[in-house]
Amino acid sequence: MPNTVKNILFIMFDQLRWDYLGCTGHPTLKTPHLDRLASKGMRFTNAYVQSPICGSSRMSFYTGRYVQSHGAQRNNFPLKVGEVTLGDHLRAAGMDAFLIGKTHMEADAEGLERLGIPPDSVIGARLSECGFDVVLRDDGLWTEGPDGPYDTRVSPYNTYLRSKGYPAENGWSENANAVALENGEVTSGWFMKYINRPANVAEPDSETPWLTGQAIDFLDQPGRDDRPWLCHLSYIKPHWPYVVPAPYNEMFGPEDVVPPVRSEDEKNDPHPVFAAYMETLVARSFSRQEVREKAIPSYMALIKQADDQMGRLFTYLEEAGRMENTMIVVTSDHGDYLGDHWLGEKNFFHDCSVKIPLIIYDPRPEADATRGQSCDALVEAIDLTATFIECAGKEVPDHIVEGRSLCPLLHGEAPGDWREVVISEMDYSTTQMAKSLSMPHKDARLFMVFDGRWKLVHAEGGLPPLLFDLHDDPDELKDLGRDPAYESERRRMYDHLHAWSRRLSQRTAISDAKLDAMQGKYPRQGVLLGLYDGSEVQEENLCKVPAVPARQDTLD
Repeated sequence: MPNTVKNILFIMFDQLRWDYLGCTGHPTLKTPHLDRLASKGMRFTNAYVQSPICGSSRMSFYTGRYVQSHGAQRNNFPLKVGEVTLGDHLRAAGMDAFLIGKTHMEADAEGLERLGIPPDSVIGARLSECGFDVVLRDDGLWTEGPDGPYDTRVSPYNTYLRSKGYPAENGWSENANAVALENGEVTSGWFMKYINRPANVAEPDSETPWLTGQAIDFLDQPGRDDRPWLCHLSYIKPHWPYVVPAPYNEMFGPEDVVPPVRSEDEKNDPHPVFAAYMETLVARSFSRQEVREKAIPSYMALIKQADDQMGRLFTYLEEAGRMENTMIVVTSDHGDYLGDHWLGEKNFFHDCSVKIPLIIYDPRPEADATRGQSCDALVEAIDLTATFIECAGKEVPDHIVEGRSLCPLLHGEAPGDWREVVISEMDYSTTQMAKSLSMPHKDARLFMVFDGRWKLVHAEGGLPPLLFDLHDDPDELKDLGRDPAYESERRRMYDHLHAWSRRLSQRTAISDAKLDAMQGKYPRQGVLLGLYDGSEVQEENLCKVPAVPARQDTLD
């Protein structure tokens, strides 16, 4: 097993597309600090999330298990009590696991109550927070509407803004995600018409610098390195609202907006679920060029701000001498359509939604041979849990964790049995799309299987599949799911999906090693089924009958 790493800094951005970094080829957006990290580590070019939905994707990151396994299939679906998390695995290896930022975790309150676990106990808190010890949790959705707030907890960011002198009770809504107009008025950042204007907050007080400061303060505490740690630094941006403070709001303009990846042919007899998503308000909005020319420069600016904060963070780590013993991972929970394929948001399976950036800097000398390289192996988000467990010095419990450690790839090894496909899933049962399609909850599900060239999307409910050939159609513009000429490819991809569906995923309470130890155990404990005269087993296994007279009634 490779040498352990002392610490792990697990950085996640929310809704960051894989292709909106300098090192992944964006034509005008430069991200020198993340690019420098990639030059010191490895960039994975075929990394996919297990769901394009925030909450379900993150629960896979934090458990190392597919969505179908952990069951938290959509935002606000609880992660059931009993799921073993990354924090559980790492603490067993002697490494603490801390959270700063977002998880989108929904606690299984009914499960806690059933088991009599107080939510405010140490165990209850960890079960409610994806297994992390929370330094600060902020999911970045402090919205309010006619039915009340989206998140009913106390906002630590709003508390911070009030401490800085901002008078609003909800500074997230009235400052950081509000827009200052030219006439001095302030309007909501939800209106994309105005988001080229600066956010109504000073740049150092906006969400991304705030979280960076919180992380530095935490890491700088005395005694922080007394025990190995993983710190999950989970940023809120560049997730909507696409609002950014000055001077970032002026860094990009319509000339920086790349043309949308879409075709009029996609609207010609589209798959029913795809068609339903194209009719959503956000899809119709991002189909308008004037919206893209407002939103995308702000999205780019949020990424530029994030990269600048990475420079601040990496400088701190270097000056503190922590780069030599800290693995740094940078990734995203999913992408963003931004008008590609006539869609906005995420919620479907084109690469701009389910493919993610993944950069791993491994400080160990074993990784020296691969520094600055890219790896095109098929990688899944669940692989990070396995990677972190191995880095902490423990064997990956593969009866629980469904991902695979990336350490061999980081160290230049080429496993001969690496996976052939990646899987992603989506439950849309709570959406208007399910209602418009009259789809029962159990059938409002989609499954993606991708082998590096062919991408199949299976739809439950008797609907046809979608199929894309990314070799001949890298932009995924032509759906071959109903084309008779591609029946053999569809059948082959379905074979992969069916093999995945038959995996052993719920026997998590006992490992293969324990099963091995149980084989042949019972005869040595006196269980001797099927014997005729005893010659069938070793004599030492035979029951010894005490040498006492038989009962008289047995002789009669």
